[in-house]
Amino acid sequence: MALTDTALKALKPMDKVFTVADDRGLYVEVFPTGGVVWRYRYRLNGKLEKLTLGKYPALTLKNARKKRDEAAEAVAMGTSPAQQKQLAKVAAADATTVAEFGERFFAEIVAKDRADLTIPRRYFDKAIVPAIGAKPVRDVTTEDVRAIIWRKKDEGFDAAAGQIRGVLKRLFDFAMTAGLVTTNPVLALPMRHVHKAKARERALSPEEIKTFLRAAFESNIRRQFKIGLHLILLTMVRKSELLLARWEHVDFDAAEWHIPVEHSKTGKPHIVFLSTQAVALFRELQALAGGSSLVMPGRGSLTKPFAHNAINNALKVALAGQDIPAFTVHDLRRTASTLLHENGWPSDVVEKALNHTIGGVRGVYNRAEYATQRREMLQQWADTIEALMGSGRVILGRFKPAA
Repeated sequence: MALTDTALKALKPMDKVFTVADDRGLYVEVFPTGGVVWRYRYRLNGKLEKLTLGKYPALTLKNARKKRDEAAEAVAMGTSPAQQKQLAKVAAADATTVAEFGERFFAEIVAKDRADLTIPRRYFDKAIVPAIGAKPVRDVTTEDVRAIIWRKKDEGFDAAAGQIRGVLKRLFDFAMTAGLVTTNPVLALPMRHVHKAKARERALSPEEIKTFLRAAFESNIRRQFKIGLHLILLTMVRKSELLLARWEHVDFDAAEWHIPVEHSKTGKPHIVFLSTQAVALFRELQALAGGSSLVMPGRGSLTKPFAHNAINNALKVALAGQDIPAFTVHDLRRTASTLLHENGWPSDVVEKALNHTIGGVRGVYNRAEYATQRREMLQQWADTIEALMGSGRVILGRFKPAA
């Protein structure tokens, strides 16, 4: 008996896939998940074949029968509609450009791995698309990707070249999964030949902290950057966590900053206990935000944060002409960690404040958050920095936990 619209709407999923026939080879396949798919079964040269027509209810009964009749005409002419559909897929894949496939890559892969796409997106848009964006994915060669990566190396930016290689490798890994290519052209360029990251050990001394903060606040960089750099030192957060922060995450009454899971590198929510100095800095940032929901809205926009390299550049400007070895924004976290450890604070307390994942057996069994200790530690740390700024001589005393 032929299907009706009423019968289709009444279909209920079962534990196993089952089929319900319509007429002349047309039928629906019903999945345990509730999905319903139209298929057409036919014989060509004595061989049984089937063609997927589409999903119900997007493809109605009337239109499914129309597509069946079109396929039946092709069969009558000796043509396999299933084979023609497969060839059309291959042709579409052959024509897919790097720029087109990159959009799918960012939506289906990168966006699921990280909340902030700024850095990989910038490398893709600025370095990869101008070079090979219009080229079909299948036609990209090792020489193509080598040219992109080595152009950045020749400019003296080995770390950026390594980042670009990483984006290209992941993109072509996904292209292999999607069936667009059979080999990854990036694999012929080992990362060790592009850039070998060095473990950083830079931590500022008390004298350097004083020089850095005074230079930052006396420089002509934006006031938001001065406060932001100070806050990173006081709170030990990552640069991205501050740049993505929103006012809904800051609780002034509780003196807490809640970093949501989507902004946390560890993939877990994190609470930063704010010292009185940090609260004051946040209040000033709120006044500078101009009503934006972002703690640090970018220049000329209340809806977008500053780019990651903006605060990096601000630090370089602030330190220009200062008698202090170069350091990065991330080194401020290492500075706080080093001095806190040296002054007797338990490693687990410091690591929790840094929002690090504690490894090994200790990490498995230690679920403590050390809220009281972290609040006390960060307040003492802020008091120490404040005293350091106000002193003529730099003497960093012991500020370990009270007995």
